[in-house]
Amino acid sequence: MRSDLFTDEHELFRDSVRRFVDREVAPNVEQWEHAGRIDPKLWRTAGEQGLLGLAVPEAFGGGGSADYRFRCVVMEELARVGAASVNVALGGFDDLIGPYLVDLGTEEQKQRWLPGLCAGKKGAAIAMTEPGAGSDLRGIQTTAVHDGNAWILNGSKTFITGGGRADVIIVVARTDPKAGARGFSLFVVEGSMPGFTRGRALDKLGQRAEDVSELFFANVRVPTANLLGVEGGGLGHLMERLPKERMSIAYYGLAAAEAALCWTVDYTKARRAFGRPIAEFQNSKFTLAEMATELDVTRAYLDRAVLALNEGRLSAVDAAKAKWWATELQQRVISRCLQLHGGYGYMREYPIARAFVDARVQTIYGGTTEIMKEIIGRSIVR
Repeated sequence: MRSDLFTDEHELFRDSVRRFVDREVAPNVEQWEHAGRIDPKLWRTAGEQGLLGLAVPEAFGGGGSADYRFRCVVMEELARVGAASVNVALGGFDDLIGPYLVDLGTEEQKQRWLPGLCAGKKGAAIAMTEPGAGSDLRGIQTTAVHDGNAWILNGSKTFITGGGRADVIIVVARTDPKAGARGFSLFVVEGSMPGFTRGRALDKLGQRAEDVSELFFANVRVPTANLLGVEGGGLGHLMERLPKERMSIAYYGLAAAEAALCWTVDYTKARRAFGRPIAEFQNSKFTLAEMATELDVTRAYLDRAVLALNEGRLSAVDAAKAKWWATELQQRVISRCLQLHGGYGYMREYPIARAFVDARVQTIYGGTTEIMKEIIGRSIVR
């Protein structure tokens, strides 16, 4: 399926990305999944290829293009080979951490952290989720208390993507218990700071190659120079950037579902039963037709949302619509594709099996489907 979203420039970029994925990612995905970790060399290689920090200004080592379609190309090429873990690992910087540092960082902060991150020499993470506060960000209990020229940080975070290897961690903490939504701030914790420790790498159902960890902060002394953005503006900063995060999840969901359908079309044409390809059975044709139609309709909406994101007018509501619809569709399509693979679909040697477990978290992280519907419903009745 080819989208009208892309120009010749994007397709030239795709050629480069495809060569990188075929050379550096596809041959190693299965090994990384079994090992539970991606080879750290991948970040440096990606940095050398200019695939990290696509929207980061060139002055700080990035690609200098705010056109989100370049990220969409990367997501499609990774989805093509079933590399969901790698997409999360590389996209975590471009879609989450990078925008915070670029938009909110001081000149000194950008110079200190961005070049190493764009080069793949350093890792980054954002630590929002806590054991007792997932989608409910106002329930965050990690605290930061002002003490002279520093903040004293205490608390814990969980389900932190990239936390095990991160050198730069954006942490959301409560700075004023009496200020309500204005009582949270963002801090950049560096991996070598005393009192900061990493817990176990969590044993996940899918996306097993990507590191997801627990993080602990025990009287970590964070210099005031590491406050990111405005004191008390933490929740506002998060809300402003959630649409981009949710679009990245939505877009990968669509790309992964499209890839699954392509694998399935090829499989059903080649696999024979009762003397003919299973693609020729009416049930198979109807199922393929339904999935292709749903994906085409969804692509039309997401293409429009990507262009809106580029123009700075993608609303939180529209991003929520894209996120819940595309990820729920991803679940349905991949499940039906697995069914068409029959018993082979249950074997991990087939990419559809890994795609099935990798997809499950898509309706959970970045805000659950239920939270997305709450955001949309609230806007309707308000």
